[in-house]
Amino acid sequence: MSEQAVHDWIRKAIATNDVVLFMKGTKNFPQCGFSSQVAQILGHMGVDYKDVNVLEDMGIREGIKSFSDWPTIPQLYIKGEFVGGCDIVREMFQQGELQQLLDDKGIKYDRAKMTA
Repeated sequence: MSEQAVHDWIRKAIATNDVVLFMKGTKNFPQCGFSSQVAQILGHMGVDYKDVNVLEDMGIREGIKSFSDWPTIPQLYIKGEFVGGCDIVREMFQQGELQQLLDDKGIKYDRAKMTA
């Protein structure tokens, strides 16, 4: 697939899913610690999200980096907007900013777990 075709595929994936995590592995079987941390945060929050395993396609693995102009994986997108990688998502979660972003974007999550 050409870089343009990969970017088109990525664009469609983030346009048709409210929350997309480009990661190494899957939400049920992460294959890197950073991907695992983001998947755990989203899972803990009860966020429904699409996982894209970049290890299955080198075109997507490299294409997501040029698409976002971000050099590392995982990468989280919410409502088509690039949020960040593991460190950013973890800090946003710890500071309550991820919950606020989900609220602002109208994304459902399990609020009861956030007050426990």
